[in-house]
Formats: sequence, structure tokens, C-alpha cells
Amino acid sequence: MSIQDIVEKIRGRVESSGFDRSVKFDTGADGVIVIDGTTISTTDAPADCTITLSLDDLESMLAGELSPTAAFMQGKLKVEGDMSIAMALSQVI
Repeated sequence: MSIQDIVEKIRGRVESSGFDRSVKFDTGADGVIVIDGTTISTTDAPADCTITLSLDDLESMLAGELSPTAAFMQGKLKVEGDMSIAMALSQVI
């Protein structure tokens, strides 16, 4: 699955969420996903919180196969910035 495929998969949930902060998923060479309020993009931009992880781990999280907490504890996911925003985002996606 590509970054664009993931964006299309979660676009509806993000746009109807009422989420009002900004988060960037940084998957390294595979690209970025930036959620800014209820908009979502693959264009790099500053965000209140940056979550760094592999594209495979992001796919697994979205599929419900990998818990964000487990990924964080195993070092598969790193959070920079406001951790509470990352936690709020888990309710959206």
C-alpha cells in the first residue's frame, strides 16, 4: 500500500472527525501524511506533533493489527511534540 492509498483510506474519517490540531506521519523515504484539522495531505508541512514510523507499521496500525501503544513501547513509533495530540488522533483513525 502506498502513502496515497493510506490517505484515501482514512480521508473520510479525518474529514468528518472535528479534529482541530495538526499531526504529521513521517514514514521516511516513503513520504509523509499531514493531517491539519479535517484536511489531509501528502505535502510536508510543520505540525503540532510528528509521528515517525515505517509505512508497514502504519499500515498495520490502521488495519488494527498493531496497537499504537505497543508500537511506541517497542520503539517502532516515535512521537515528537505534543503527545496528547497523538493520543487524540487515535480516536479519529
